[in-house]
Order: sequence, then C-alpha cells, then structure tokens
Amino acid sequence: MNAALAPASGSARAPGGRRNWALAAAALLLAAAVWMPPLMLPRNVVSAIVTFDITQSMDVQDVGIGNAPVSRLEFARAAMRDTLERLPCGSRIGWSIFTGQGTLLLMPPVEVCGNFDALQASLDGIGGDMRWTNWSRIAEGGVFAAARTAKAVGHDTGVLLITDGQEAPPVLPDEPVNDVPRGQVKGWLIGVGGDQPAPIPRTDRDGRRVGYWQPDEVIQVPAHSNAGVNAQSHEELSALRGEYLASVAQQIGFDYRRLRVPQDLFAAMTDHRYTHRDSVPTDINWLPAALALLLLTWRFLPQRSP
Repeated sequence: MNAALAPASGSARAPGGRRNWALAAAALLLAAAVWMPPLMLPRNVVSAIVTFDITQSMDVQDVGIGNAPVSRLEFARAAMRDTLERLPCGSRIGWSIFTGQGTLLLMPPVEVCGNFDALQASLDGIGGDMRWTNWSRIAEGGVFAAARTAKAVGHDTGVLLITDGQEAPPVLPDEPVNDVPRGQVKGWLIGVGGDQPAPIPRTDRDGRRVGYWQPDEVIQVPAHSNAGVNAQSHEELSALRGEYLASVAQQIGFDYRRLRVPQDLFAAMTDHRYTHRDSVPTDINWLPAALALLLLTWRFLPQRSP
C-alpha cells in the first residue's frame, strides 16, 4: 500500500514544484519596485508664470462652481487648483498678481510634484487684500510686465494672465498697446466673467466689502457722437470683455481663451504649442510590481490534472 501511495503523492507535489521559481522571481521584482530609483525620461512639460488679476472687478460673483455663484478670482483659483493636480511631473509653475500697471512675482516657477503642497497653500492666499492700487491697465502695463518677468526667468517660461479684461480708467479705442517682442515669450490671456454687466463690489484696504461702485465714483469713457447719438459709459458695471482681450492677445502674439470650466485652463496650459520636451525623473516602479502580480497570479492558478 505504501508503494501505491508514493506516486500519487509525488504527482501532487510536481505541479507546484515546477512553478516555485515564480515565487523567487516575484520577490525579486517586488524588491526592485521598492528600491528602483526614478529614471530620467523625456516628457512634455509646462513652464509658466500664472498671473491673477486681483482688481476689484474680479470680486464680481457672476461665475459658478456647481450651482453656487463665486467671484471671478475664486473661480480662477479653483480652476488652477484642479489644473495643478493634473499637470505632469517636471512641469514648473509660479504665481504673480496684477493690478495698476505692473505685476508682482509671488513665487518663481517650481516643480509641481515636489512642491505641490507649497503651490496649493500659496495659491489659496492670493486675494484682493494684496491689492496695492485700485486702477489697472492690462494692455498698457500688465501683460508687458508679466512677459518681462517670464523672459527674465527663462527656461521656456510662458505667461498666463487670468483677467476679466476691465481696465480702470477705461482704455480709449486709439490707445496703443506696449509691444511684447513676438516669439520671445509665449502666453495666454484667459478671460473669466459673465456676459451681463454686474455691479462691482467696493472694498476697503483690508479687503472688506463696503458697498458697490457708483457711476460718479469711477472714470467713464468720454461721451462721443455716433450718428447723432451720444454713447453712455457704465464703467461701474463689469462683464467679461472677451473681444477686447482677444484683440490684445492678437496684437502681442499671445492666444486668448475663455475660462468656462476648469478643464479650459488645463487645456490651454498643456496645448502642444506651449509645452516643451524635457528629461524629468520618472517613477516606473509600477512596472516590476505589475509583473510580480502577474507571476503570483500564474503561480497560484489551479492546474488541470494530467
């Protein structure tokens, strides 16, 4: 009886024994997944200084997140938070703010994955309380200043200015735009805001709302005759001035896009015309881990009897 049982016992052990090498191989692959350093691989990445218009018209609440109306500036920050989570590692993003006739660099471009928390925290702090003046000249100064900063940073750094296009005092049709040398700096003008003119909140030095701007408190466009009818200006109201921003963008060699949903901002920043190829550290430890899982699955699959 013992002799009869011996072959059966050997045949039961044989299939598992033939697969035992898979356990050793899986162990080596898992060790490689844990200890493998990142590899330098080419990837399309983004390098940009994102400039936020923080003038008071950006406090108008005529855009929404879900069903809740929020200010234009808050919507712009929310879209940027969403974009940060989706940008490829190796991309470099910095922050600046715009008001008056210039921009202020808050954070130079840094790598997004290694500095994600710092970028998010600093983004949340951008607000109207940083405003140093209540007037603004987007075409005459803001875009030019942002482009000059990006050029100084170098490394294929582009410009992305998020604004509603409202200037105070208003720009007259024949006023020139400061020239940004074409081809030296690439960038976007991103328009945010509603289509219907809305009252502009008025805030004090500490950013507290104290009412709304009235017609006699702001500089209006001088009335002029057009076919015998005097045009009336309403600079105390604000809506997205997309056509104006598109015109400015065309003059300086930038592109214009309206920010309707957060995905619009991501699409603009990752447009192939505004990315560049760079070798960046890339984790591929998922590959040996996946191979180890396949080996272990194969090792413990039931076998058919011969």
